[in-house]
Amino acid sequence: MKTIYLLMPLLFLSLFASGQQLPFLKISENQRYLVTEDEQAFFWLGDTAWELIHRLNKEEIDQYLEDRANKGFNLIQTVVLAELDGLNTPNAYGETPLIDHNPEKLNEKYFELVDYLVEKAGQMGMYVGLLPTWGDKFNKKWGTGPEIFTAENAEKYGELLAKRYRDHSNLVWILGGDRAMENETHYQIIRSMAKGIRSFDEDHLITFHPVGAKKATDFFSEDSWLDMDMFQSGHSRLAKDYQYVMDARNSDRIKPVINGEARYENIPDRFWEDKHHGWLDDADVRVAGYWSMLSGAAGYTYGCNDVWQMYANNRAPIINARTGWQAALDLPGASHMGYMKRLFEALPWQQLQLDQSLILGENPENESYMLASKTEKADLILAYTPTGAPLTIDLTQMSSANISAWWFNPRNGKMVEIGEFETSNSHKFTPWAAGWGSDFLLLLLDKDAAFDFSGFKE
Repeated sequence: MKTIYLLMPLLFLSLFASGQQLPFLKISENQRYLVTEDEQAFFWLGDTAWELIHRLNKEEIDQYLEDRANKGFNLIQTVVLAELDGLNTPNAYGETPLIDHNPEKLNEKYFELVDYLVEKAGQMGMYVGLLPTWGDKFNKKWGTGPEIFTAENAEKYGELLAKRYRDHSNLVWILGGDRAMENETHYQIIRSMAKGIRSFDEDHLITFHPVGAKKATDFFSEDSWLDMDMFQSGHSRLAKDYQYVMDARNSDRIKPVINGEARYENIPDRFWEDKHHGWLDDADVRVAGYWSMLSGAAGYTYGCNDVWQMYANNRAPIINARTGWQAALDLPGASHMGYMKRLFEALPWQQLQLDQSLILGENPENESYMLASKTEKADLILAYTPTGAPLTIDLTQMSSANISAWWFNPRNGKMVEIGEFETSNSHKFTPWAAGWGSDFLLLLLDKDAAFDFSGFKE
């Protein structure tokens, strides 16, 4: 596969500004990944922008989208009926989404901005993971609400959205919105909304965004409308992102699985607890991302506490937001996720399979837990060490007698060649730094493999 160069976002901007439509997404033949209509592998790298439609004007939306496109993101997750009093507090143009809180009566002026976002994102080569509503509108819990949905109006609302956006190829439907299904009414509302969408839209994929520490299939494993599994590993350094993927992969009904909400950058670790655990940082972002992808996820959604809520000094901070959203766009974790996507796209990443037998010696399941994956042909191994602990790899599992080894630095997106090795036994690979924030990705490949890493060298 060709190396994806840093100029690709600019090429996307030029291409799609000229009017070419993004391809629809579909499920791969093996049911584990996403591909485009012409069978090209699609690496879902999302960004979390829940309050984008609710709080930003067009110029700010443009600024946000351009930044994310340039950093390598290809999907934006946002919400129509937003979490932060989205039914009553108007958007940047003074409009609220519904007339009389009725899901069957859309306010055209508000939806003009939704239209603008979907179209502008497509022009910039990005998809929109669109939540019709945040979960507090059917299961209030800790949210603002009010609860406005019934099974009947949820179906009608789904129909209205499907009719409006069915011809936009750059869309993925995400139902739910950070809530558990706690009674039959909740299930009826989500299933009815899915039914309403499917009655007019058979082309776009549908998934479900669950409450923390849950997967979509924990609630809807048998529902035919659920095309992809999605999980929320949550905002904790203790989260084992890989376990959600492994559980999903072990299901009887295999689906692509996305980490749709992981550790946000610049948020208090385990903010719901009384004890202060410090702040999650760019290293947390990388660990969650690489753990997700090496364990077999079809994609990963980055998040920043300041950006999801579009925090500004004139707004009340949610969960201790402390940096304005425009400055927070440049927090390092976002760029680091772009590096990860760029490397994976230069490799046959959808052929990788998690294989922990490759790692020899102790590997306790804490923040330093190491993961390894290899291709079915055993001509490529990727192994990740979150805190720079040495990796002892069983090289005898590789198909070639001689391999080349490389370190990939997740902080700057560059590669360093280690050397060539015989595969007659194991070998210990030790990074040049250790400790929290000193994560490294080891690449082992057939030395005659035709991978082009020229764009990753210093």
